[in-house]
Amino acid sequence: MDGPAIGSNFSLREEIKAYWSQRAATFDQSPGHEIFSEDERAAWHRLIVKHLGKGKGRTALDLASGTGVVSLLMDDLGFNVTGMDWAEPMLERARDKAKGRNITFRLGDAESTMEPDNHYDVIVNRHLVWTLVDPAAAFAEWLRILKPGGCILIVDGDFVNSTPLERFIQKLSNLSRRLGFAHPETMQLSQQLMKTHQSILSRVHFSGGARAEAVAELLRKAGFQNIIIDTDMRRIHRAQARHLGLWKGLARGTQHRYAIKAIKL
Repeated sequence: MDGPAIGSNFSLREEIKAYWSQRAATFDQSPGHEIFSEDERAAWHRLIVKHLGKGKGRTALDLASGTGVVSLLMDDLGFNVTGMDWAEPMLERARDKAKGRNITFRLGDAESTMEPDNHYDVIVNRHLVWTLVDPAAAFAEWLRILKPGGCILIVDGDFVNSTPLERFIQKLSNLSRRLGFAHPETMQLSQQLMKTHQSILSRVHFSGGARAEAVAELLRKAGFQNIIIDTDMRRIHRAQARHLGLWKGLARGTQHRYAIKAIKL
């Protein structure tokens, strides 16, 4: 399927929705999207419990839930989970994966959820913030639907700016392929999807990269308090590296990836 033509009447938000709808069929094939080992699952559980504690029946909203990976993790830990995504093909896969579990998946927009005020104990999302068109409005919305004392946990990264070490690793990877010592690693996107991805990335709010400090500052302005930036993602990255191939596995641990916890007082 071709992406929207340049100059079409698609809005940026509609392009983002269409892009992730197209990605749904192969989304779970990528390490870093789906979980491929019990070590990684345990590492994600550890991160969630570190910042949110055990679920104990508390209500949790997984925004941009995709194929339900994080929703399943939250359910494992005893949260009463609702997953929300605006790409129906993602939701179809999430519902299939969650059969037999008490997870609700619904179609909705993470920037305008239409959920009631003071409704959720926890909001969680993974790799959503970098795609937001208006993060200030989104954060105000998330504050509105959280209960007083409720927490948000954002897991994201700067997927624009590479570190010097990552660039060095990429050079080694390119050289290794040219010399015939390595082959392209993991699933590659089609040229059309790569072009669409780059076009979207160039126009979202964090087009220059979603740095943790910039995200935290917008959360403060929205009214969140007690903000913690956690860049210790080593356990998750080590588990993912085993399925990424040598060079991408090495690069993963050098990237600016993080979790941010914030509270509505």
